[in-house]
Amino acid sequence: MTTMQTSTRVRGLRLSWIDFGGPGTPLLALHGHFGRARAFARLAADLAPDYRVIALEQRAHGHSERGDGDLSQDAYVADAAAFVRELGLGPLIVLGHSMGGVTAFHLAARHPDLVRALIVEEGGADNRQPHIPHPVLDVSDWPRRTATLAEMRRQIEARGIPDASYFLENAVEHPDGWGLLFDYDDMLASQQALVGDWWPQWLGSSCPALLVHGLDSFILPTAMVREMAQRRPRTALRELHGCGHWVHDDNPPAFARAVRDFLATVEHTGTDL
Repeated sequence: MTTMQTSTRVRGLRLSWIDFGGPGTPLLALHGHFGRARAFARLAADLAPDYRVIALEQRAHGHSERGDGDLSQDAYVADAAAFVRELGLGPLIVLGHSMGGVTAFHLAARHPDLVRALIVEEGGADNRQPHIPHPVLDVSDWPRRTATLAEMRRQIEARGIPDASYFLENAVEHPDGWGLLFDYDDMLASQQALVGDWWPQWLGSSCPALLVHGLDSFILPTAMVREMAQRRPRTALRELHGCGHWVHDDNPPAFARAVRDFLATVEHTGTDL
């Protein structure tokens, strides 16, 4: 499998992305807040050669530009739609984690010509309190620079994060020490923009969909995920024991099986794929 990281100018800003390569059916992967495109490397390997995973680093994340500072769902969705059209890939499978999952189902609702099947990992239809206990992670007091990567981990975990590994995917070494790629104010603004009632968008598409939920998730309540599956036609639900919000990291083989099983079912029935 050949992996290529590159960037493309979309809607006036440069977005970074990774093409994990291969001859298979294209699958667009969208990370969550604080995420990186390379988070999907294991999934890409597990799905190859049948599926070619293309992971987009969304605006203000990783090495992608922040643009004009608009971090609304409208901006994320418009970026994704323009990216798919720029590459000439649509309609394709779209998979998203957390915020990326919300972007994915917004994309399916607004641009049905671009999305053949939808996979949402831990992305909720109502991101408001009390439905979501903690919709915004306050990173305003996180360290800007530390002398070592280990010290960056220690300081983040001292602020109540059990395992900082996910966030440290953004760690880079600068002349004055280690720092994170994302802008802290941008991440707060983006999370706040995600707070809302997204039921109309979740119910606004008709393509086959899969919800993947970690039963130990502290972000997304199980009751909400089950309601999402029940209310939307042509939607399957896979709940995984022993997994939290980052199912793809907590149990990569089970996550890949869930995705493969869903896509195999869609292909077998000959529905939109």
